[in-house]
Amino acid sequence: MKYRKLGGSDLSVSKVSFGCMSLGTDNDANASLLHRAADAGINYFDTADIYQNGFNEETVGRALKPIRTKVILATKVGNRIRPDGSLDWDASKKYILQSVDKSLARLQTDYIDVYQLHGGTIQDPIDETIEAFELLKQQGKIRHYGISSIRPNVIREYIKRSRIVSVMMQYSLLDRRPEEECLDLLHQYNISVLARGSIAKGLLAGKAPEPFLNHTAEEVSRAAAAIQSVSGTKKTPASAAIYYTLHHPAVASAVVGIRTPQQLEESIDAMSSPPLTSTEINLLQKSIPANRYELHK
Repeated sequence: MKYRKLGGSDLSVSKVSFGCMSLGTDNDANASLLHRAADAGINYFDTADIYQNGFNEETVGRALKPIRTKVILATKVGNRIRPDGSLDWDASKKYILQSVDKSLARLQTDYIDVYQLHGGTIQDPIDETIEAFELLKQQGKIRHYGISSIRPNVIREYIKRSRIVSVMMQYSLLDRRPEEECLDLLHQYNISVLARGSIAKGLLAGKAPEPFLNHTAEEVSRAAAAIQSVSGTKKTPASAAIYYTLHHPAVASAVVGIRTPQQLEESIDAMSSPPLTSTEINLLQKSIPANRYELHK
């Protein structure tokens, strides 16, 4: 099955999604990549208002405008860019309501399928933030909303207080923190996970080993070797790494950063590869110790 339902929404998203953050500055080249992805069945495209200082939304919107009704378009809000390029965090209702119109203009669309809070802390005015998203739903400017967060304490608050359909979080064999409590909890409440970083900056797909989070280079090498061992003849290491994240039922899609045609073809290949068996998943999990959350619990 190539598609999975996104939480309690009416959206069916491709198991592999296009993370647009890595796109370059050539509009035509970007359009070629995005159209090839759409033609292959990838239907979820993820960007953010701060990527490339707004250009990312512009190039994605320009490319997808001719096929807008055939794709699911997601973007993010909450980071305010200072003149020096650094970021300020702003989860206020006022800022969200101001920002959405700018994103809509850059994306050349009159609605956003999934509007995501691009982070979040437990000190945020969470009820006010939720009010903004709910108002935007009523106005028809967004269809659904979610958050992008790896903080269990923040995630739990949005589960209790909002109607989010998704949580984007980093998840891979080298970052198993979501398994500690978030994945099962979100699945219980029918909220989908959009997993980013499934190949761990390429470390699970052939890049030379180096330390990653709390893992040593030697542990990263063992994880990569385990991924290679389950790849066999039907999967690339990248697709095996992606399918590790997809083994949990809470995960609707692996959002893969795609920059080149080769990376795109590897992602397309992953969509048609067979899933990992329980034996293969167990082998991968035993290859290195699981990491755990130390903050924001």
